Amino acid sequence: MKSAKLVALGLAAAMTASLAACGASSTPAAGSSSGKSGGNVIRIGVFEPTTGENGGGGFQEVLGMRYANETHKTVKIGDTEYTIELDEVDNKSDKTEAVSAANKLVGDKVSVVLGSYGSGVSIAAGQIFADAKIPAIGASCTNPQVTQGNDYYFRVCFLDPFQGTVMANYAYQNGYKSAAVLTQLGDDYSSGLGSFFKTAFEKLGGSVVDEEQFQTNQTDFKAVLTNIKAANPDIIFAPSSITTAPLIIKQARELGIESLIAAGDTWENSTIIENAGASAEGIVLSTFFDESEPANDEAKSFITGFKEYLTANKQSDVIPAVSALGYDAYLAAYHAIEKAQSTDGEAIKEALKSVSFDGVTGSGISFDENGDANKDMAFIKTVKDGKFEFLTTTTVQN
Repeated sequence: MKSAKLVALGLAAAMTASLAACGASSTPAAGSSSGKSGGNVIRIGVFEPTTGENGGGGFQEVLGMRYANETHKTVKIGDTEYTIELDEVDNKSDKTEAVSAANKLVGDKVSVVLGSYGSGVSIAAGQIFADAKIPAIGASCTNPQVTQGNDYYFRVCFLDPFQGTVMANYAYQNGYKSAAVLTQLGDDYSSGLGSFFKTAFEKLGGSVVDEEQFQTNQTDFKAVLTNIKAANPDIIFAPSSITTAPLIIKQARELGIESLIAAGDTWENSTIIENAGASAEGIVLSTFFDESEPANDEAKSFITGFKEYLTANKQSDVIPAVSALGYDAYLAAYHAIEKAQSTDGEAIKEALKSVSFDGVTGSGISFDENGDANKDMAFIKTVKDGKFEFLTTTTVQN
């Protein structure tokens, strides 16, 4: 079963190489300060995994940021036009590496940071950005702890309590009354989302008949899946990484488990379908965006332009939700710089508190007192005939 993981990691590496020329980060000039690298330049840090367990999803997020940098390349502060440069670091999907990557961005004197895919690495770096008074804007890091108690961290996605509740509502309202929850031990995203789903599902009247955990880098899930099979749930909720998901899905079907298999936003990645094959048919997930349902003119423009961008770089033109969120995270930074009329991190942080803009994933995107996006809708998708297919939009109904 290790081959699926290697394929996923290999694809992430291949994508990185193939698009290296598109918006690649520049090397900071010696002695740069105030987010500038000589001339009228503002540097935005990109704090993302492009390798490791979450490398595939992180790179998709980076693509959205790179494309946003192409479409919003300059910003005026007073009468001066500044060029925006991206300073990219790879946090390698690892909490220890995340600290090193965050410190590099602080040393590079970026004005604002975008990222990260993966709540764990975002949480690990949060205090570093706060101590340096550099605001960070997450794209898809959904765990509440990312922004909790940190005035410098914002995000454009909805949160796991909302996502878990949405998926519980979807399951219960569609006749799934018993559930098993399968999560990754020590992973903030997986364990948090699983817990929120369980709480909401039981509140609705559903029954959680089994809870199982697995280790990071585990490839054989047959023991825990055998326990789940014995419990015979209507639905298995298994929030996990892009690398792990196809292994769980495929092994569940090999054991003859017929339950609906569901998860959250990380499962919206084509490599899961490629690696799980026919076993992926019918899985259900929640996500942030669907290209068939553009929210506004900004979204329409993004869909057209980003598809061309992907095609030009020999990639599938199916737009991942995290790419749309990466674009919106960049827009949030762009509009905050414009509003602050400054390259100073503290001024940009204050501007983010009152900024409002039309993004790809919603109109009038703004942030609450915790730095979280004011959003109340999720997209539900399934896999049909080897492709992701939109099912419905849903909100929380208690």
